Amino acid sequence: MNDVYPYYLANRAVQANTGLEVLDKYSGKVAARTAFADAAAIDAAISAAYDARAAMAAFPPDARRDVLEHCVRRFGERSEELALALCIEAGKPIRDARGEVTRLVDTFRIAAGEATRIGGEVLELGISPRTRGYRGMTKRVPVGACSFITPFNFPLNLVAHKVAPAIAAGCPFVLKPAAKTPLGALIIGEVLAETDLPAGAFSILPCSNEDAAALTSDERIALLSFTGGLVGWELKARAGRKKVTLELGGNAACIVDADPGQPLDELVERLVFGAYYQSGQSCISVQRIIAHRAVFDALCERLAAAVAGLRTGDPRDEATFIGPVIDEAAAQRIDGWIDAAVAGGAKALVRGARKGNMLPAALLADVPRDADLYRKEAFGPVACIEAYDDFDEAIARANDSAFGLQAGVFTADLGHAMRAWDALETGGVIVGDVPSFRVDNMPYGGIKQSGLGREGVRWAIADMTEERLLVIRDRA
Repeated sequence: MNDVYPYYLANRAVQANTGLEVLDKYSGKVAARTAFADAAAIDAAISAAYDARAAMAAFPPDARRDVLEHCVRRFGERSEELALALCIEAGKPIRDARGEVTRLVDTFRIAAGEATRIGGEVLELGISPRTRGYRGMTKRVPVGACSFITPFNFPLNLVAHKVAPAIAAGCPFVLKPAAKTPLGALIIGEVLAETDLPAGAFSILPCSNEDAAALTSDERIALLSFTGGLVGWELKARAGRKKVTLELGGNAACIVDADPGQPLDELVERLVFGAYYQSGQSCISVQRIIAHRAVFDALCERLAAAVAGLRTGDPRDEATFIGPVIDEAAAQRIDGWIDAAVAGGAKALVRGARKGNMLPAALLADVPRDADLYRKEAFGPVACIEAYDDFDEAIARANDSAFGLQAGVFTADLGHAMRAWDALETGGVIVGDVPSFRVDNMPYGGIKQSGLGREGVRWAIADMTEERLLVIRDRA
């Protein structure tokens, strides 16, 4: 890992300054400094991306594939560097960091395969005597310059889910990574700069939210893809006529049926992973566990024992499961929500004392349904558990949320599994596992406050392209 990083403007590394300090989230010390873009740099990047539209559209599919495959090779070669950077800048336990590097590689590999499969359709126009002799067909063409804004919690793979499809689709882009975790995105920029992408094809610019406003409002941008908090709806309102995709989080529920279809010990292992991996800082972290009364007591007992045994500490330590949350303000907010829930009648089955931005894993039972901890996105190492008696009641409680990203269901009853798929108000239903499960080639996104549109490489490419129709009249 370097001490100083440039930003990338129109494919070139630019060390304009060292204005952004990136903190080691565990020690609190400065780990690196990066260049910090101003409004002029952002405008130059948008201009370069806009001017690169024709060159990127003409860049052949096999050449796009070759760029993506180059990235796959280089990320593999630099995997430990990427994992360490992620561990330091995000406070992500090193085992989780290595897992995210694997997903980074997977996402670029999937995009490489899709780059040469962006097809079209032959249309049968002969529907009446009037249309005889006409042939129709469609193809997909890139929408143009795109802007991407990504959050701190998956600084590699959430960047990958925007950048890799854009390259595959032939779209130039400007990326604003989270200012708290820009290093992974800048290393991706360093690898992209080794390729023969057309001039202006990409810019990666850590910058302030104020200066980034142009990425939303500038009319030269054809598509905005934003992952983050509910401010995304405000960005959509300011985006004008451009296409917008939003992934805005959730407070995912996981239903445990009377017969969950697997031993409780296995189920507990998955629930602990889903609720507490990378300190719960995931949009699809298990936040609400809705368990049938027949298994509730036993599940509470085993889950509490497992959560109490999770190791909190230095994310570089291979044995650490819970690292720091992103900053002390986040830890204070989560801790305050736990305090309020307990004051409202919740029972703390497991809870430890906060120290700075280190917050031990917590498990609460019977959290009031009007509490922030139940209704909002906690984004930290805490989960709530409650009992139910009827499966439709469990579905109603899971749906009692402003969010709708993914839900999990543990059941041996096929009818209940299909009922959940039909009735749960989410973008995805995961049966036999936690809602935190994600594969990078599946559609991913939510409804209600959770967002608009879908990620997943093929679905992102569809958003970044549009259909163009050709009709040919055959006079013969």
